[in-house]
Amino acid sequence: MPLLEDSEEVLNAVSETDREEPTFVFKKPSIWLIFKTVLKLIPVIVYLRKDRREWVKKEGKNVNENKLRKHAERALKTFVTLGPSYIKLGQWLSSRADLLPQPYLDVLEKLQDNVRPEPFLDVKPILERELGSLENIFESFDPSAISGASLGQVYRAKYKEKDVVVKISRPNIEETIGQNIYILRKLLPLATRFIDENLRFSAEGMLSQFIETVHEEMDYRIEAKNLIQIRNNLKEDKSVIIPSVYLDRTSRHVITMEYLPGTKITDIKTLNQNNIDRAKLVYRIHRLFFKMLLRHSIFHADPHPGNISITNEGTIILYDFGMVGRLDDETRRRLVRLYLGLVDKDPVRTTDVLLELGTLEPSVDRRLVEKGLELSIQSLHGRKVDRMEVKALQDLANKTLSRFPFRLPKNLALYMRMASILEGIYHYHNVKFQFVRVLVSLLEEEGLIKEAYIEEFKRYVNRFVRGIEVSSELAPMLKQYLADQKSENKIKANSNVLPMSIISSAIFIGSTIIFPYERNFSYFGFALSAAMLVGTLVFNKLSRK
Repeated sequence: MPLLEDSEEVLNAVSETDREEPTFVFKKPSIWLIFKTVLKLIPVIVYLRKDRREWVKKEGKNVNENKLRKHAERALKTFVTLGPSYIKLGQWLSSRADLLPQPYLDVLEKLQDNVRPEPFLDVKPILERELGSLENIFESFDPSAISGASLGQVYRAKYKEKDVVVKISRPNIEETIGQNIYILRKLLPLATRFIDENLRFSAEGMLSQFIETVHEEMDYRIEAKNLIQIRNNLKEDKSVIIPSVYLDRTSRHVITMEYLPGTKITDIKTLNQNNIDRAKLVYRIHRLFFKMLLRHSIFHADPHPGNISITNEGTIILYDFGMVGRLDDETRRRLVRLYLGLVDKDPVRTTDVLLELGTLEPSVDRRLVEKGLELSIQSLHGRKVDRMEVKALQDLANKTLSRFPFRLPKNLALYMRMASILEGIYHYHNVKFQFVRVLVSLLEEEGLIKEAYIEEFKRYVNRFVRGIEVSSELAPMLKQYLADQKSENKIKANSNVLPMSIISSAIFIGSTIIFPYERNFSYFGFALSAAMLVGTLVFNKLSRK
């Protein structure tokens, strides 16, 4: 039986690992390795500088996308040539609409984590060092790898008379990753300044996010923990199967899981032969992943075709839980409010949420951001906003927000990666499907749309109250000033200018405070303040005659 419950020791070790800073034990890379790496990356950086500046300046319009795609293909080949670290980096960058032009994202999204396996004799010592002699831990073991990835490679074996898959880390992977990260840490600040100063805000967190993600993926105990958590979250969902994990055959560099064969999600011929309704299948896959995102604290962030299979009966099988994202309730509500701000064509609310999510630098000129969002929302692919798909929203970030100091926090980047890859599956199957319907139905089921509008109302009330409080603090000062003027006989004793001036000023100051958030109310407040003051002065002038 898979040891899902008897997991305290392993999961406690993982919890301790989670609290540690990502560390890599490695020797400083040789001068030759640094020179060779930089030499290969220089053309990529030079082309990216030129392409990004043109893309941002023209907002993706009237740009020779074939030329940009050709440069992106060159970058992809460079990453593959440089090895595992850069393959992972390319995959990570494929979701970064804040960093790369859209053609680069489209090309890098195709970067498959498929690397030729190392000879078994090189990985066998890793397995035996952590779990014991091969003959004693598995009843049989096929030394021919069934697949190879950038960080590990996968084998078939038998354990307790059951078919299992065993994933083992590549030899010296931590040292290799560490050396490459050393080079990237030195190179990135220089490359960022060369390409675009606005990238500084994005790049500051990007590398640390990448290091953290790779660190988690290299510790298979963390993957086991992720798998168990997602499996438990989805245990009532009969539309999906998550493999069991054998924790007594799992360690830092080895993970053993139940073998679950299926048809690859992109194998249209076999799916049709099995009479699988592909339109319904695409709908079910989207619903499954967005249910993880909206209902649970953890979601699978790497749904590329190699990680999704389908049984002959149409049940979804998920693999590889190394890359996951996590959203807390507050971030989830903000994402819903962002979506509603776009649907309602409200650039002010949209900008508010972008600032709350930490995607924009606090010192950014929000009026320029709002203007850019307003124009982009209206012209985005000529579509109505409520029919936009993920790619369209990604374009919004890519063509508009990239002009500003804009960045994607780690889990938002993972969300965009997940959503973008899922949309690629939908386009590959070329079936009739509306992403927004799936999203809206889940939002309504979870009551998140109602919560988001209530949150917006609360925020508006709080801003209004804050404006009144500030006005009331200034009112005594204004009153004292006007009283001083009155004592100097500059205002007649029977004048009502004093109280009306205080009220008018309070309305004016309150309107000024809420102006960045509620323009229409502010304009009304300015007009009312002016009308009250002018009306009072006219009334007093007429009454003196």
